[in-house]
Amino acid sequence: MTQRLLDDAAGIARAAELLRSGELVAFGTETVYGLGADATDTRAVASVFDAKGRPHFNPLICHYPDADAAFRHVVASAEARALAERFWPGPLTLVLPRRVTCPVALLAGAGLDTLAVRVPMGATALELLRQVGRPVAAPSANRSGEVSPTTAAHVLAGLDGRIAAVLDSGDCAVGVESTVLDLAAGRPFLLRPGGAAIADIEAVIGPFGRGITPLAAEAPRTLRSPGLLVSHYAPRLPVRLDAATAGAQEALLAFGPAPAGAVCVFQLSAGRDVVEAASRLFAGLRWLDAEGARLGLAGIAAMPVPLEGLGLAINDRLQRAAAPRP
Repeated sequence: MTQRLLDDAAGIARAAELLRSGELVAFGTETVYGLGADATDTRAVASVFDAKGRPHFNPLICHYPDADAAFRHVVASAEARALAERFWPGPLTLVLPRRVTCPVALLAGAGLDTLAVRVPMGATALELLRQVGRPVAAPSANRSGEVSPTTAAHVLAGLDGRIAAVLDSGDCAVGVESTVLDLAAGRPFLLRPGGAAIADIEAVIGPFGRGITPLAAEAPRTLRSPGLLVSHYAPRLPVRLDAATAGAQEALLAFGPAPAGAVCVFQLSAGRDVVEAASRLFAGLRWLDAEGARLGLAGIAAMPVPLEGLGLAINDRLQRAAAPRP
């Protein structure tokens, strides 16, 4: 049963304790209730996708108590700093390059070299983030495909029994998700309209003519950022799916007992646990790509993962990795 915590000192302290221990806690912001997990804990991040029944590994927004904390994990341009000064705390998310030292789990960013960050508004949310002391990855606290929640009751209607707690801070003031602006490529792109008005963003970094592109005009770009194209950020080595064994020139992405003789193996889950496998997927693909290239191997063989629970998302990502290159 999911705990319903009050937004008093005891409730916030309990919520922070649960998050630090790897549990999932929903909490209110000015936009919607987020389903929080310690963003540095790969297993906790995988549990977010599992609780939501999310069929794809889309990037998650990482929440921080202030801009300085966020910019320790991403490379902030002058535009990013100006927008943070104007909108944070508030309903604007910025997508920026990850720093090499960034401790956030690769799964939280869907394996990309960028990270979506924001500082939410609300005394309860900010105090929770300060007490956790780590970035908190938090998509909307609802089952995938359902309406985003703006009250604790909405959260419990969809996730009761699937998460540890919900920190009840009342109704969300804005009630729609944050605006998401991609600044990682040097030219701003609007990925999602939301609680921060475009006109207000333009007032800080200039009108559309200076870079911000309307969502409809940038469909290919908006697909690339969340990782929705068929082949996206695939390993350099080609990937072969549903492999029972690895060839002499192949590295092996194992799920369950690995066949004998493989020369380069990364184990997703020896016990065939799809949540553990999800938490290790992006790290495994990157390691095999680098180690396989070092050993002069020609490809990566991926053992089958069942199409159940997070297995759906794992298979989706592997199919993208194995798709023909453009």
